Amino acid sequence: MLPPAAELVARFLRASGYTETLSSFVAEAGLPQDIGANSMDAITIESILQEKLSFDTSLNFEKSGLDDKHRRWSVTAPSKPVVLSSLPNRSNILSVSVIGLSISAAGRTKDYIAVTTADRKLHLLDPKSPNYEVARSYSEFQESPILDVLAIDDHHLLVASMSGKLCLYDTVQDSMLEERKDHSKYVVKVVYYSEADTIWIATASWDAKVIVYQCTTRFGEDSPQLGKPYATLHLPSIPETLLFVTSPDDRNPVLVVARRDSTFLHFYAIQRSDSSELTFLGKQNLAPHSNAWIAFTPSDVQLSPTDPSLVAVATSTTPHMKLLVVKLLVPTKQSSLLDTDSNLGPDGVVTQASQARAELSIQDREEAAILVKVSTLAPQTQYSTPRLVWRPDGSGVYVSSDDGVVRGIEASTGKLMVALEGHDLGSKLRCLWAGRLSTLQDRDLDGGAQAECLISGGFDQKLIIWQL
Repeated sequence: MLPPAAELVARFLRASGYTETLSSFVAEAGLPQDIGANSMDAITIESILQEKLSFDTSLNFEKSGLDDKHRRWSVTAPSKPVVLSSLPNRSNILSVSVIGLSISAAGRTKDYIAVTTADRKLHLLDPKSPNYEVARSYSEFQESPILDVLAIDDHHLLVASMSGKLCLYDTVQDSMLEERKDHSKYVVKVVYYSEADTIWIATASWDAKVIVYQCTTRFGEDSPQLGKPYATLHLPSIPETLLFVTSPDDRNPVLVVARRDSTFLHFYAIQRSDSSELTFLGKQNLAPHSNAWIAFTPSDVQLSPTDPSLVAVATSTTPHMKLLVVKLLVPTKQSSLLDTDSNLGPDGVVTQASQARAELSIQDREEAAILVKVSTLAPQTQYSTPRLVWRPDGSGVYVSSDDGVVRGIEASTGKLMVALEGHDLGSKLRCLWAGRLSTLQDRDLDGGAQAECLISGGFDQKLIIWQL
Protein backbone atom coordinates (compact mmCIF):
# COMPACT_ATOMS: atom_id res chain seq x y z
CA MET A 1 0.00 0.00 0.00
CA LEU A 2 1.32 3.43 -0.91
CA PRO A 3 2.11 5.84 1.98
CA PRO A 4 0.34 9.23 2.15
CA ALA A 5 1.52 11.94 -0.20
CA ALA A 6 2.66 14.16 2.71
CA GLU A 7 4.90 11.39 3.98
CA LEU A 8 6.44 10.92 0.54
CA VAL A 9 7.18 14.67 0.28
CA ALA A 10 8.67 14.74 3.77
CA ARG A 11 10.82 11.70 2.99
CA PHE A 12 12.09 13.39 -0.17
CA LEU A 13 12.93 16.62 1.68
CA ARG A 14 14.67 14.74 4.50
CA ALA A 15 16.69 12.55 2.11
CA SER A 16 17.71 15.55 0.01
CA GLY A 17 18.89 17.62 2.98
CA TYR A 18 16.29 20.39 2.69
CA THR A 19 16.08 20.88 6.48
CA GLU A 20 14.52 24.34 6.60
CA THR A 21 11.98 23.47 3.94
CA LEU A 22 11.13 20.27 5.82
CA SER A 23 10.60 22.18 9.09
CA SER A 24 8.31 24.71 7.40
CA PHE A 25 6.38 21.90 5.65
CA VAL A 26 5.90 19.91 8.89
CA ALA A 27 4.80 23.03 10.80
CA GLU A 28 2.34 24.25 8.19
CA ALA A 29 0.85 20.77 7.55
CA GLY A 30 0.65 19.89 11.24
CA LEU A 31 2.66 16.68 10.79
CA PRO A 32 4.71 14.80 13.40
CA GLN A 33 8.39 15.74 13.58
CA ASP A 34 9.62 12.23 12.64
CA ILE A 35 7.52 11.84 9.52
CA GLY A 36 9.46 10.34 6.62
CA ALA A 37 12.26 9.15 8.87
CA ASN A 38 11.70 5.44 8.11
CA SER A 39 14.65 4.65 5.86
CA MET A 40 13.58 1.00 5.46
CA ASP A 41 10.63 1.87 3.24
CA ALA A 42 11.73 1.63 -0.40
CA ILE A 43 8.79 3.62 -1.79
CA THR A 44 9.92 7.10 -2.81
CA ILE A 45 8.76 9.81 -5.18
CA GLU A 46 11.46 8.73 -7.62
CA SER A 47 10.31 5.09 -7.62
CA ILE A 48 6.69 6.13 -8.19
CA LEU A 49 7.67 8.38 -11.09
CA GLN A 50 9.75 5.58 -12.61
CA GLU A 51 6.85 3.16 -12.29
CA LYS A 52 4.52 5.70 -13.91
CA LEU A 53 6.97 6.11 -16.80
CA SER A 54 7.12 2.33 -17.30
CA PHE A 55 3.32 2.15 -17.24
CA ASP A 56 2.98 4.90 -19.84
CA THR A 57 5.53 3.17 -22.05
CA SER A 58 3.72 -0.17 -21.85
CA LEU A 59 0.38 1.51 -22.50
CA ASN A 60 1.79 3.27 -25.52
CA PHE A 61 3.20 -0.02 -26.78
CA GLU A 62 -0.16 -1.73 -26.30
CA LYS A 63 -1.99 0.91 -28.29
CA SER A 64 0.36 1.60 -31.18
CA GLY A 65 3.42 -0.66 -31.00
CA LEU A 66 6.83 0.93 -30.56
CA ASP A 67 8.54 -1.32 -33.09
CA ASP A 68 5.71 -1.68 -35.62
CA LYS A 69 6.13 1.47 -37.69
CA HIS A 70 6.37 -0.62 -40.88
CA ARG A 71 2.99 -2.18 -40.12
CA ARG A 72 1.07 0.99 -39.28
CA TRP A 73 -1.81 2.14 -41.45
CA SER A 74 -0.40 4.32 -44.20
CA VAL A 75 -2.17 7.65 -44.45
CA THR A 76 -2.78 7.51 -48.20
CA ALA A 77 -5.63 5.04 -48.63
CA PRO A 78 -8.50 4.66 -51.13
CA SER A 79 -11.57 6.60 -50.00
CA LYS A 80 -13.25 8.00 -53.13
CA PRO A 81 -16.09 5.72 -54.34
CA VAL A 82 -16.77 5.30 -58.05
CA VAL A 83 -19.87 3.19 -58.78
CA LEU A 84 -19.29 1.13 -61.91
CA SER A 85 -22.36 1.17 -64.13
CA SER A 86 -20.89 -0.73 -67.08
CA LEU A 87 -22.32 -4.14 -66.17
CA PRO A 88 -25.01 -5.07 -68.73
CA ASN A 89 -27.53 -6.31 -66.16
CA ARG A 90 -28.19 -5.55 -62.52
CA SER A 91 -27.61 -8.62 -60.37
CA ASN A 92 -26.08 -9.56 -57.04
CA ILE A 93 -22.28 -9.47 -57.11
CA LEU A 94 -20.81 -12.82 -56.02
CA SER A 95 -17.07 -12.41 -56.54
CA VAL A 96 -14.57 -9.84 -57.74
CA SER A 97 -10.86 -10.06 -58.48
CA VAL A 98 -8.20 -8.54 -60.72
CA ILE A 99 -6.48 -11.01 -63.05
CA GLY A 100 -3.92 -10.66 -65.81
CA LEU A 101 -5.28 -12.20 -69.04
CA SER A 102 -4.98 -12.23 -72.77
CA ILE A 103 -8.41 -12.61 -74.35
CA SER A 104 -7.35 -12.81 -77.99
CA ALA A 105 -4.50 -14.35 -79.94
CA ALA A 106 -3.16 -10.95 -81.03
CA GLY A 107 -3.84 -9.16 -77.76
CA ARG A 108 -1.25 -8.65 -75.05
CA THR A 109 -1.73 -9.62 -71.43
CA LYS A 110 -3.39 -6.91 -69.36
CA ASP A 111 -5.25 -6.58 -66.11
CA TYR A 112 -9.02 -7.06 -66.06
CA ILE A 113 -11.54 -6.76 -63.25
CA ALA A 114 -13.26 -10.16 -63.17
CA VAL A 115 -16.80 -9.94 -61.81
CA THR A 116 -19.25 -12.80 -61.38
CA THR A 117 -22.94 -12.20 -60.81
CA ALA A 118 -25.95 -14.20 -59.70
CA ASP A 119 -27.22 -14.44 -63.30
CA ARG A 120 -24.44 -17.02 -64.00
CA LYS A 121 -22.22 -14.61 -65.95
CA LEU A 122 -18.57 -13.65 -65.80
CA HIS A 123 -17.63 -10.14 -66.91
CA LEU A 124 -14.14 -8.82 -67.63
CA LEU A 125 -13.98 -5.04 -67.17
CA ASP A 126 -11.20 -2.96 -68.67
CA PRO A 127 -9.84 -0.65 -65.90
CA LYS A 128 -8.11 1.59 -68.45
CA SER A 129 -11.27 2.40 -70.39
CA PRO A 130 -13.09 5.68 -69.60
CA ASN A 131 -16.08 4.06 -67.89
CA TYR A 132 -14.64 0.63 -67.08
CA GLU A 133 -16.36 -0.90 -70.09
CA VAL A 134 -16.95 -4.64 -70.35
CA ALA A 135 -14.21 -6.11 -72.54
CA ARG A 136 -15.76 -9.57 -72.57
CA SER A 137 -18.74 -11.36 -71.02
CA TYR A 138 -19.08 -15.11 -70.65
CA SER A 139 -22.40 -16.83 -70.06
CA GLU A 140 -21.61 -20.35 -71.28
CA PHE A 141 -19.28 -21.35 -68.45
CA GLN A 142 -21.73 -22.75 -65.96
CA GLU A 143 -25.38 -23.67 -65.55
CA SER A 144 -25.34 -22.15 -62.03
CA PRO A 145 -23.89 -18.98 -60.45
CA ILE A 146 -20.09 -18.71 -60.36
CA LEU A 147 -18.60 -18.44 -56.87
CA ASP A 148 -14.87 -18.24 -57.60
CA VAL A 149 -12.59 -17.47 -60.54
CA LEU A 150 -8.86 -18.10 -60.70
CA ALA A 151 -6.28 -17.48 -63.44
CA ILE A 152 -3.47 -20.05 -63.42
CA ASP A 153 -1.61 -18.24 -66.20
CA ASP A 154 -2.25 -15.45 -68.72
CA HIS A 155 -4.90 -17.32 -70.74
CA HIS A 156 -6.30 -20.15 -68.63
CA LEU A 157 -9.15 -19.67 -66.19
CA LEU A 158 -10.51 -21.93 -63.48
CA VAL A 159 -14.20 -21.31 -62.84
CA ALA A 160 -16.08 -22.88 -59.91
CA SER A 161 -19.85 -22.78 -59.46
CA MET A 162 -22.70 -23.60 -57.10
CA SER A 163 -23.40 -26.85 -58.95
CA GLY A 164 -20.02 -28.27 -57.91
CA LYS A 165 -18.56 -28.08 -61.41
CA LEU A 166 -14.99 -26.90 -62.04
CA CYS A 167 -14.19 -25.64 -65.55
CA LEU A 168 -10.85 -24.98 -67.23
CA TYR A 169 -11.22 -22.36 -69.98
CA ASP A 170 -8.80 -21.00 -72.60
CA THR A 171 -9.46 -17.26 -73.10
CA VAL A 172 -7.22 -16.97 -76.19
CA GLN A 173 -8.75 -19.90 -78.08
CA ASP A 174 -12.15 -19.10 -76.53
CA SER A 175 -12.78 -22.75 -75.81
CA MET A 176 -13.59 -25.02 -72.89
CA LEU A 177 -10.65 -27.34 -72.23
CA GLU A 178 -12.05 -29.47 -69.44
CA GLU A 179 -15.02 -29.81 -67.13
CA ARG A 180 -14.86 -31.70 -63.84
CA LYS A 181 -17.75 -32.44 -61.49
CA ASP A 182 -16.05 -34.20 -58.60
CA HIS A 183 -18.03 -32.17 -56.07
CA SER A 184 -21.76 -32.52 -55.51
CA LYS A 185 -22.39 -29.10 -53.92
CA TYR A 186 -21.12 -25.52 -53.91
CA VAL A 187 -17.43 -25.07 -54.72
CA VAL A 188 -16.70 -22.04 -52.54
CA LYS A 189 -12.93 -21.70 -52.88
CA VAL A 190 -10.24 -22.47 -55.48
CA VAL A 191 -6.52 -21.95 -54.77
CA TYR A 192 -3.34 -22.96 -56.58
CA TYR A 193 0.37 -23.40 -55.96
CA SER A 194 2.79 -23.14 -58.88
CA GLU A 195 6.07 -25.04 -59.06
CA ALA A 196 8.61 -25.45 -61.82
CA ASP A 197 6.76 -28.24 -63.62
CA THR A 198 3.47 -28.60 -61.76
CA ILE A 199 0.49 -26.52 -60.71
CA TRP A 200 -1.32 -27.85 -57.66
CA ILE A 201 -5.00 -26.86 -57.53
CA ALA A 202 -7.24 -27.33 -54.49
CA THR A 203 -10.99 -26.85 -54.25
CA ALA A 204 -13.27 -26.67 -51.20
CA SER A 205 -16.93 -27.56 -51.37
CA TRP A 206 -20.04 -27.76 -49.21
CA ASP A 207 -20.04 -31.52 -49.73
CA ALA A 208 -17.37 -31.53 -46.95
CA LYS A 209 -14.58 -32.46 -49.35
CA VAL A 210 -11.30 -30.86 -50.37
CA ILE A 211 -9.98 -32.10 -53.72
CA VAL A 212 -6.44 -31.58 -54.99
CA TYR A 213 -5.59 -31.71 -58.71
CA GLN A 214 -2.15 -32.01 -60.25
CA CYS A 215 -2.40 -29.78 -63.28
CA THR A 216 -0.20 -31.05 -66.10
CA THR A 217 0.29 -30.40 -69.80
CA ARG A 218 -0.86 -32.81 -72.47
CA PHE A 219 1.91 -34.45 -74.44
CA GLY A 220 2.91 -32.25 -77.36
CA GLU A 221 0.47 -29.49 -76.41
CA ASP A 222 0.55 -26.33 -74.37
CA SER A 223 -2.92 -26.71 -72.87
CA PRO A 224 -2.98 -27.74 -69.20
CA GLN A 225 -5.06 -30.66 -68.05
CA LEU A 226 -6.71 -31.25 -64.68
CA GLY A 227 -7.37 -34.95 -65.01
CA LYS A 228 -8.71 -37.06 -62.19
CA PRO A 229 -8.31 -35.82 -58.60
CA TYR A 230 -4.81 -36.37 -57.26
CA ALA A 231 -6.10 -36.62 -53.69
CA THR A 232 -9.44 -36.22 -51.91
CA LEU A 233 -9.83 -35.13 -48.32
CA HIS A 234 -13.09 -36.04 -46.56
CA LEU A 235 -13.82 -33.71 -43.63
CA PRO A 236 -16.24 -33.98 -40.69
CA SER A 237 -17.63 -30.50 -41.47
CA ILE A 238 -17.81 -28.06 -44.39
CA PRO A 239 -14.51 -26.40 -45.38
CA GLU A 240 -14.79 -22.62 -45.34
CA THR A 241 -11.52 -21.57 -46.94
CA LEU A 242 -8.18 -22.86 -48.25
CA LEU A 243 -4.66 -21.49 -48.44
CA PHE A 244 -1.38 -22.76 -49.89
CA VAL A 245 1.83 -21.97 -47.99
CA THR A 246 5.41 -23.17 -48.31
CA SER A 247 6.81 -25.65 -45.81
CA PRO A 248 9.83 -24.27 -43.90
CA ASP A 249 11.25 -27.80 -43.89
CA ASP A 250 11.54 -28.82 -47.54
CA ARG A 251 9.91 -25.85 -49.37
CA ASN A 252 7.08 -28.10 -50.55
CA PRO A 253 3.46 -26.89 -50.70
CA VAL A 254 1.36 -27.17 -47.54
CA LEU A 255 -2.41 -26.84 -47.72
CA VAL A 256 -4.08 -24.91 -44.89
CA VAL A 257 -7.74 -25.82 -44.33
CA ALA A 258 -10.25 -24.00 -42.13
CA ARG A 259 -13.56 -25.73 -41.64
CA ARG A 260 -16.89 -24.95 -40.03
CA ASP A 261 -17.39 -25.48 -36.28
CA SER A 262 -13.65 -25.69 -35.64
CA THR A 263 -11.31 -23.02 -34.30
CA PHE A 264 -8.28 -24.80 -35.78
CA LEU A 265 -6.22 -24.27 -38.90
CA HIS A 266 -5.36 -27.73 -40.27
CA PHE A 267 -2.12 -28.32 -42.18
CA TYR A 268 -1.76 -31.00 -44.89
CA ALA A 269 1.32 -31.92 -46.92
CA ILE A 270 1.07 -33.12 -50.51
CA GLN A 271 2.91 -36.41 -50.92
CA ARG A 272 4.66 -36.86 -54.27
CA SER A 273 4.36 -40.62 -54.42
CA ASP A 274 2.32 -43.35 -56.03
CA SER A 275 -0.09 -43.29 -53.09
CA SER A 276 -1.35 -39.78 -54.00
CA GLU A 277 -2.58 -38.62 -50.63
CA LEU A 278 -2.61 -35.67 -48.26
CA THR A 279 -0.65 -36.18 -45.06
CA PHE A 280 -1.97 -34.47 -41.95
CA LEU A 281 0.89 -32.49 -40.38
CA GLY A 282 -0.85 -30.84 -37.43
CA LYS A 283 -3.17 -28.03 -36.46
CA GLN A 284 -3.07 -24.59 -34.88
CA ASN A 285 -5.79 -23.45 -32.48
CA LEU A 286 -6.95 -19.85 -32.90
CA ALA A 287 -8.71 -19.95 -29.51
CA PRO A 288 -6.22 -21.94 -27.41
CA HIS A 289 -7.44 -20.93 -23.95
CA SER A 290 -11.16 -20.75 -24.73
CA ASN A 291 -13.41 -22.92 -22.57
CA ALA A 292 -16.24 -22.82 -25.12
CA TRP A 293 -16.79 -25.93 -27.19
CA ILE A 294 -16.89 -23.88 -30.40
CA ALA A 295 -15.90 -20.22 -30.11
CA PHE A 296 -16.04 -19.33 -33.83
CA THR A 297 -15.24 -20.52 -37.34
CA PRO A 298 -12.29 -19.07 -39.31
CA SER A 299 -14.37 -18.07 -42.33
CA ASP A 300 -11.69 -16.33 -44.40
CA VAL A 301 -7.91 -16.58 -44.13
CA GLN A 302 -5.65 -14.35 -46.23
CA LEU A 303 -1.86 -14.35 -46.42
CA SER A 304 -0.04 -11.06 -45.82
CA PRO A 305 1.46 -9.56 -49.00
CA THR A 306 4.64 -8.61 -47.13
CA ASP A 307 5.12 -11.49 -44.66
CA PRO A 308 4.59 -15.09 -45.86
CA SER A 309 4.21 -16.32 -42.28
CA LEU A 310 1.44 -13.87 -41.32
CA VAL A 311 -2.28 -14.30 -41.98
CA ALA A 312 -5.41 -12.30 -41.24
CA VAL A 313 -8.47 -14.28 -40.19
CA ALA A 314 -12.11 -13.16 -40.40
CA THR A 315 -14.31 -15.10 -37.99
CA SER A 316 -17.98 -16.07 -37.92
CA THR A 317 -18.62 -14.46 -34.52
CA THR A 318 -21.92 -12.65 -34.03
CA PRO A 319 -23.17 -9.96 -33.77
CA HIS A 320 -19.85 -8.53 -34.99
CA MET A 321 -16.97 -10.02 -36.93
CA LYS A 322 -13.73 -10.52 -35.05
CA LEU A 323 -10.37 -10.08 -36.75
CA LEU A 324 -7.24 -12.07 -35.88
CA VAL A 325 -3.73 -11.39 -37.14
CA VAL A 326 -1.81 -14.60 -36.58
CA LYS A 327 1.66 -16.02 -37.14
CA LEU A 328 1.33 -19.39 -38.88
CA LEU A 329 2.84 -22.23 -36.89
CA VAL A 330 3.42 -24.58 -39.81
CA PRO A 331 4.44 -27.96 -38.34
CA THR A 332 7.98 -29.08 -39.08
CA LYS A 333 9.99 -32.20 -38.28
CA GLN A 334 11.81 -30.31 -35.53
CA SER A 335 8.59 -29.09 -33.89
CA SER A 336 7.18 -32.63 -34.01
CA LEU A 337 10.24 -33.91 -32.14
CA LEU A 338 9.92 -31.16 -29.54
CA ASP A 339 6.23 -31.99 -28.99
CA THR A 340 7.11 -35.66 -28.52
CA ASP A 341 9.84 -34.87 -25.99
CA SER A 342 7.55 -32.53 -24.02
CA ASN A 343 5.17 -35.45 -23.36
CA LEU A 344 7.86 -37.27 -21.39
CA GLY A 345 8.21 -37.01 -17.62
CA PRO A 346 11.51 -36.63 -15.71
CA ASP A 347 12.16 -40.37 -15.95
CA GLY A 348 11.36 -40.53 -19.67
CA VAL A 349 7.88 -41.96 -19.17
CA VAL A 350 4.67 -40.37 -20.47
CA THR A 351 2.50 -39.39 -17.52
CA GLN A 352 -0.74 -37.48 -17.11
CA ALA A 353 1.16 -34.53 -15.62
CA SER A 354 3.67 -34.45 -18.48
CA GLN A 355 0.84 -34.54 -21.02
CA ALA A 356 -0.89 -31.65 -19.25
CA ARG A 357 2.34 -29.63 -19.27
CA ALA A 358 2.82 -30.38 -22.96
CA GLU A 359 -0.73 -29.26 -23.81
CA LEU A 360 -0.29 -26.06 -21.81
CA SER A 361 3.00 -25.36 -23.60
CA ILE A 362 1.29 -25.77 -26.97
CA GLN A 363 -1.56 -23.49 -25.91
CA ASP A 364 0.88 -20.82 -24.75
CA ARG A 365 2.73 -21.00 -28.07
CA GLU A 366 -0.55 -20.73 -30.00
CA GLU A 367 -1.66 -17.78 -27.85
CA ALA A 368 1.66 -16.00 -28.46
CA ALA A 369 1.17 -16.45 -32.22
CA ILE A 370 -2.04 -14.36 -32.10
CA LEU A 371 -0.69 -10.82 -32.56
CA VAL A 372 -4.02 -8.99 -32.84
CA LYS A 373 -7.52 -10.04 -31.74
CA VAL A 374 -10.19 -7.35 -32.01
CA SER A 375 -13.83 -6.81 -32.83
CA THR A 376 -14.24 -5.02 -36.16
CA LEU A 377 -17.74 -3.70 -35.29
CA ALA A 378 -18.85 -5.11 -38.67
CA PRO A 379 -22.33 -6.60 -38.08
CA GLN A 380 -23.04 -10.11 -39.32
CA THR A 381 -25.31 -13.07 -38.69
CA GLN A 382 -24.85 -16.82 -38.75
CA TYR A 383 -25.74 -16.71 -42.46
CA SER A 384 -23.08 -14.14 -43.39
CA THR A 385 -19.99 -14.79 -45.52
CA PRO A 386 -17.14 -12.89 -43.81
CA ARG A 387 -14.49 -11.61 -46.19
CA LEU A 388 -11.27 -9.65 -45.78
CA VAL A 389 -8.40 -8.41 -47.96
CA TRP A 390 -4.98 -6.99 -47.13
CA ARG A 391 -3.78 -3.61 -48.25
CA PRO A 392 -0.88 -4.12 -50.70
CA ASP A 393 1.65 -2.65 -48.26
CA GLY A 394 0.51 -4.96 -45.45
CA SER A 395 -0.38 -2.05 -43.16
CA GLY A 396 -4.01 -3.05 -42.70
CA VAL A 397 -6.99 -5.05 -43.87
CA TYR A 398 -10.47 -4.28 -45.14
CA VAL A 399 -13.40 -6.37 -43.90
CA SER A 400 -16.91 -6.94 -45.23
CA SER A 401 -20.15 -6.41 -43.31
CA ASP A 402 -23.90 -6.79 -43.46
CA ASP A 403 -24.56 -3.06 -43.10
CA GLY A 404 -23.01 -1.92 -46.40
CA VAL A 405 -19.89 -0.38 -44.82
CA VAL A 406 -16.32 -1.41 -45.67
CA ARG A 407 -14.11 -1.06 -42.61
CA GLY A 408 -10.33 -0.62 -42.62
CA ILE A 409 -8.42 -2.05 -39.65
CA GLU A 410 -4.78 -1.34 -38.80
CA ALA A 411 -2.82 -4.60 -38.81
CA SER A 412 -0.46 -3.83 -35.93
CA THR A 413 -3.00 -2.50 -33.41
CA GLY A 414 -6.47 -3.57 -34.54
CA LYS A 415 -7.66 0.03 -34.60
CA LEU A 416 -10.62 0.96 -36.78
CA MET A 417 -9.03 3.48 -39.16
CA VAL A 418 -11.73 4.12 -41.76
CA ALA A 419 -15.36 3.28 -42.52
CA LEU A 420 -16.18 3.58 -46.23
CA GLU A 421 -19.83 4.25 -47.01
CA GLY A 422 -20.90 3.84 -50.62
CA HIS A 423 -23.15 0.80 -50.70
CA ASP A 424 -26.78 0.89 -49.67
CA LEU A 425 -27.03 0.95 -45.89
CA GLY A 426 -28.06 -2.41 -44.53
CA SER A 427 -26.93 -4.30 -47.64
CA LYS A 428 -24.75 -7.41 -47.52
CA LEU A 429 -21.20 -7.07 -48.83
CA ARG A 430 -20.20 -10.34 -50.52
CA CYS A 431 -16.76 -9.70 -52.02
CA LEU A 432 -13.66 -7.50 -51.71
CA TRP A 433 -10.41 -7.03 -53.61
CA ALA A 434 -7.49 -4.74 -52.75
CA GLY A 435 -4.25 -4.09 -54.58
CA ARG A 436 -2.53 -1.89 -57.11
CA LEU A 437 -4.23 -1.33 -60.43
CA SER A 438 -3.54 0.83 -63.46
CA THR A 439 -6.59 2.85 -64.41
CA LEU A 440 -7.26 5.69 -66.80
CA GLN A 441 -7.12 8.06 -63.82
CA ASP A 442 -3.48 7.02 -63.19
CA ARG A 443 -2.14 8.51 -66.41
CA ASP A 444 -0.54 11.38 -64.47
CA LEU A 445 1.56 9.03 -62.31
CA ASP A 446 5.25 8.86 -63.11
CA GLY A 447 6.66 5.82 -64.86
CA GLY A 448 3.32 4.08 -65.31
CA ALA A 449 2.98 3.55 -61.57
CA GLN A 450 -0.06 1.74 -60.28
CA ALA A 451 -2.31 3.32 -57.68
CA GLU A 452 -3.80 1.47 -54.75
CA CYS A 453 -7.44 0.53 -55.24
CA LEU A 454 -10.17 -1.25 -53.34
CA ILE A 455 -13.09 -2.96 -55.08
CA SER A 456 -16.26 -4.03 -53.28
CA GLY A 457 -19.47 -5.68 -54.38
CA GLY A 458 -22.58 -6.97 -52.70
CA PHE A 459 -26.25 -7.75 -52.70
CA ASP A 460 -27.24 -4.14 -53.38
CA GLN A 461 -26.08 -4.98 -56.95
CA LYS A 462 -23.43 -2.26 -56.82
CA LEU A 463 -19.81 -2.65 -57.85
CA ILE A 464 -17.67 0.13 -56.37
CA ILE A 465 -14.01 0.90 -56.99
CA TRP A 466 -12.47 3.01 -54.23
CA GLN A 467 -9.67 5.28 -55.40
CA LEU A 468 -7.17 7.61 -53.79
